[in-house]
Amino acid sequence: MRILSGIQPSGALHIGNYFGMMKPAIELQSQGECYYFIADYHSMTSLSDAAERRRNSRDVALDFLASGLDPQKSVFFRQSDLPEVTELTWIIGTLTPMGLLERAHSYKDKLAKGVAANFGLFAYPVLMASDILLYDSNLVPVGKDQKQHVEMTRDIAIKFNQTYGETFVIPEPAIREEVATVPGLDGQKMSKSYGNTIELFGEEKAMRKRIMSIVMDSRTPLEPKPDADRNVAIQLLKLVAPKEVAVDYENRLRTGGLGYGDLKKTLFEHYWNHFAAARARRAELVANRDYVDQVLRDGAERARAVASKVLERARVACGLGD
Repeated sequence: MRILSGIQPSGALHIGNYFGMMKPAIELQSQGECYYFIADYHSMTSLSDAAERRRNSRDVALDFLASGLDPQKSVFFRQSDLPEVTELTWIIGTLTPMGLLERAHSYKDKLAKGVAANFGLFAYPVLMASDILLYDSNLVPVGKDQKQHVEMTRDIAIKFNQTYGETFVIPEPAIREEVATVPGLDGQKMSKSYGNTIELFGEEKAMRKRIMSIVMDSRTPLEPKPDADRNVAIQLLKLVAPKEVAVDYENRLRTGGLGYGDLKKTLFEHYWNHFAAARARRAELVANRDYVDQVLRDGAERARAVASKVLERARVACGLGD
């Protein structure tokens, strides 16, 4: 089984990225052949600063390796190191109906939030389909918000196969419901575009300040909170603290007697301790940048061994190759 997933270098990675994509991806390393990539082409729909993209791409590599990605078990590479993906995007794009793209929830949501429409944003699902199909992927771990894009990939692949003959593997989405959507500081989905994130490897003082800034309601500590399970701090605590700690604090909040300030202090402490080992590993990687660069070069070479064959298969099928 071949597993594929990517992550955008559009800003500092946060714990939503970690629990929603990185942690599941790392756990899957023992269950199949994993291909994980830094989606720098995708980042161009939201980021236009070249220097920032380069810096973010390097940081994503550092963060993922520090968090437990093993380049001996996984193929780890930069999306743009394989231009085959852009050629395949054009090939499959010629069969992708406009109506299919117009129905994309992500596209409509971004427009509703005031994001300027452009070709890249509109065609995002086609590039994502190319990412998936180029490596004969069987399983694609995604959050709920990306499930539709995998379904669109399936539609595109099926239509290509029906038009030109069996060419592409039809992938399946894999969603871990319990952490599919991580709440941000404001209760919305944690996202760089919303500015509501807790950085994965942020500076201690800044992260403490962000967590302590979580806005709560005006109820006093003594008042029972029967809706404690919907409290953002409790939801985040369940991700970073031992289960018994999270259950205890939820019960104390529900019955009354726990102040919001104490809850947020506890959340910070468990967040900081949860990623302590990964922070130490990241510091080692920062001091050994040559190793990180070599991991990405090796990953691109291994990925190309598969991608070149799939692209040639598609070219021949549709009449571009002999």
